[in-house]
This record gives sequence, C-alpha cells and structure tokens, in this order.
Amino acid sequence: MRNQDDVHSDLLEIQSRISAGDAVLDGDLVVPSGASGIAVFAHGSGSSRHSPRNRSVARVIREAGVGSLLFDLLTREEESVDVFTRHLRFDIELLTRRLIEATRWLASQEETRNLRVGYFGSSTGAAAALMAAARLGDEIGAVVSRGGRPDLAGDALPLVKAPTLLIVGGHDEPVIELNRQAFHGLSGERELQIVAGATHLFEEPGTLEEVARLAADWFTRHVAGRAAAV
Repeated sequence: MRNQDDVHSDLLEIQSRISAGDAVLDGDLVVPSGASGIAVFAHGSGSSRHSPRNRSVARVIREAGVGSLLFDLLTREEESVDVFTRHLRFDIELLTRRLIEATRWLASQEETRNLRVGYFGSSTGAAAALMAAARLGDEIGAVVSRGGRPDLAGDALPLVKAPTLLIVGGHDEPVIELNRQAFHGLSGERELQIVAGATHLFEEPGTLEEVARLAADWFTRHVAGRAAAV
C-alpha cells in the first residue's frame, strides 16, 4: 500500500505501508535509476526510520547505485508502549519476522521485485538482520552491521550464507568483543572493520562517513549487479 509515489528522472521515492501480520508498518523506499540491489534497514533499539544516522548512510548507499528501504519495525501504538517497557525493541524474534515481511513486500512490488536484497542492521536490528538472512538463505545478498549486537542472533549465525560485514567503533570496547565472538560464529564470507576513534553511535567527525563508505562498498560488491534469487 502506498501513500505517495514521486518519480523523478533518476530517483523513485515511495512512502509505503507494509503489512506484517496484524501490523502495518510505515516505510520510505528510495530507488535510484538503474539500481539492481536494495539495502533494507533494520534500526536499533528505540530508533525508527527517521534515524539521522541511518538516513545519512542510506544516502551514500544510493549514491553508489543501491536503493534503500527504511521502515519502522514497530507500529506507533507499539512504540508508545515500548518507550516505557522497552521490551519490544529487544524482541529479536518479532523484529526478525517483520524484517522478513518487509523483504516479501519488496518482492511483491513491481518496482523492486527484481532487486537483490541486502540488510543493514544497527544495534538489536543487526541481530534481526542476521536471523532473517539465516532463514531466507540465498535470497539475501549481503548483511552489514553498524555498532550492532550480532551476538543476539545466537544459533542462527552459522546458518547465514550472505557475506557479512561487522562495523564497530574503536572506542566501543564491550561491543567490539561481542562482535568478535559473533564473527567467529559466522561460517560464510565475513569481515570485521573497527573504525578508529569512534564510539557506539559514530558521532565523532568523519566516523559515520567511514561507516557509509564501508557499507556502500560492501553492498556494491555483493548486492548490486546480481540478479535476485528466484
């Protein structure tokens, strides 16, 4: 379901509502002309599709020729409850199911059905991205985690076939160790990049730009230019 469809000469923008079981999730889909891949963003705990960090990264990824879908993993009603209980943002199973539903939605849309899908996850969204990639197998072309908790994917890690890039800030020491543990749990192509001088949110000058560069390069290598699985 779409609220708005703006087509420019080099950019397709769709504000969408994605059905996920009993929930309807708001999303922003942007696809550059000629794209053959799309990065689906799974935001972290307490965040939304409006995350300025993810939107900044998405812009760089689109400049590299890969589309982006940023969507809310929780409904507005759920968010209003979760701001007090903080339990849904850590419900990795729920987040995984919704990420899979968003992937299925893309496959059902005329504009995106032929685009190879990759996942960009941050914080708890990284665990959901890895669990969804494990379940969807060859349908997912790549996974990128930014300051993520891939360790929360647990037993799903060895089942991930998609090439996986883990990005962590150099000063985010507890998360570095958790990512190292997850790195060794992955069995497919994988890489761990530590961004010097960065803390958990990559707020230091130039650090988020480095994340965006690394992510864009990973997606263009593993997602762009490859046909979607059928």
